Amino acid sequence: MAEKDNLYSFPGYERRILIFSFFKDARLVFKSDNLGREILSIALPAAMALTADPIASLVDTAFIGQIGPVELAAVGVSIALFNQVSRVAIFPLVSVTTSFVAEEDTLGGVSSQEEENDNLEEGAPVDAETKEFIPQKDTCADVHDSDSVGGSLNIVKAERRKIPSASSALVIGGILGIIQAIFLISAAKPLLNFMGVKSDSPMLNPAQQYLTLRSLGAPAVLLSLAMQGVFRGIKDTRTPLYATVAGDVTNIALDPLFMFVFRLGVSGAAIAHVISQYLISVILLWRLIGQVDLVPPSMKHLQFDRFLKNGFLLLMRVIAVTFCVTLSASLAARQGSTYMAAFQVCLQVWLATSLLADGLAVAGQAILAGAFANKDHDRAIATATRVLQMGLVLGLGLAIFLGTGLHFGARIFTKDINVIHLISIGTPFVAATQPINSLAFVFDGVNFGASDFAYSAFSMLAVAIVSIICLLVLSSAGGFIGIWVALTIYMSLRAFAGFLRIGTGTGPWGFLRS
Repeated sequence: MAEKDNLYSFPGYERRILIFSFFKDARLVFKSDNLGREILSIALPAAMALTADPIASLVDTAFIGQIGPVELAAVGVSIALFNQVSRVAIFPLVSVTTSFVAEEDTLGGVSSQEEENDNLEEGAPVDAETKEFIPQKDTCADVHDSDSVGGSLNIVKAERRKIPSASSALVIGGILGIIQAIFLISAAKPLLNFMGVKSDSPMLNPAQQYLTLRSLGAPAVLLSLAMQGVFRGIKDTRTPLYATVAGDVTNIALDPLFMFVFRLGVSGAAIAHVISQYLISVILLWRLIGQVDLVPPSMKHLQFDRFLKNGFLLLMRVIAVTFCVTLSASLAARQGSTYMAAFQVCLQVWLATSLLADGLAVAGQAILAGAFANKDHDRAIATATRVLQMGLVLGLGLAIFLGTGLHFGARIFTKDINVIHLISIGTPFVAATQPINSLAFVFDGVNFGASDFAYSAFSMLAVAIVSIICLLVLSSAGGFIGIWVALTIYMSLRAFAGFLRIGTGTGPWGFLRS
């Protein structure tokens, strides 16, 4: 018990509301204990995997910028549109999968031992619906298979985790990927018109070419990210990292080949990206088959109703997030190709660096889901506090780095003097918002780990309503600067919503008041 107290509690901690403990014990952010090492072992590979794709998009942007500002702006609109439509499907699927897989993996491991089974019966932390779908390990079946088929093959079979949520995620991901591809290809022109690229715009043809070709990779994108959700749930973030790096290196290598050697221009960039996405999905599937039994015991174990119920809540949330970001890109595009080109560069840098904090969010979600499943409140408090501290430190570091780096690095993306001037205007906003962004993302992961999906959805709807009003008013009054002021307000409100839930000890955090 003493060892547990050292791992999951803080000096002088007496059930205070978490947010006060967060500020009081901020020095623990640099403590190299078991919890800190566990968070970093999950967060670092996850952050690297999350930033790999935006970095590849930045490389795409740099290559395309050499063709001309019109093509750069056109691809910027297409990437923004593709990413935001993808998030509508990806975000709920990955977030729900991570939590469900972490719960099932935790409880499956506990239920494999008779003594821990008894403890689970006495103080069951998860509702009866969840327990019903946790498969019990059948030792006799494994022994029987080993005797009848062969040792080495069945040792692998016995080691595979039985996690029905993994099968559910793959089925749903594949279906959503096909639907997304059909939707984007058939509605490319109307969607681009909505984004401000009108029929008489020089951006229309390259934007439509890029979007149509890149949409062919949507099934691979959805499947690969569903599998990443499974790997996150079992706390393996290295495998997605290796697969993502392999795919993105392929993308970067194929870009100049298709774009300049084969003279395919923006179409070549899209083809290279699609090939890389299918490579990533094949690698992940190959690795996942070796770790998880993807054939569920029965159809009811697929739990589609549970996925859909919680996924719908997060779908509302991601639609609100998507609309805010897409609206900002649309407002920039309406100001012309020069403004959109600058906004594209700033936005890609803004998102790529901010996603580093998502690595901490992934670690927090995976660990917290297991802690809440076991009703280990000390571990939940310690984990949430530590990842929030790390998020703030990370945000401050990114602010300093971008404040100086982006000013000198703008010429990597374009040689157009007008675009470079606008990038310099957006740089202070990109840099200054990093601590706010980091906390907002980490708060999301903490609340998802607590399976607080309803609050996350409805609070985001409220944030989006205020942010949309700010975007419309400020963009009209302040143009390019007004858009970035509105985005700063938007991220500040997101961080405040996460702060409010934990800081007041409500919802699943009600035990903080006891």
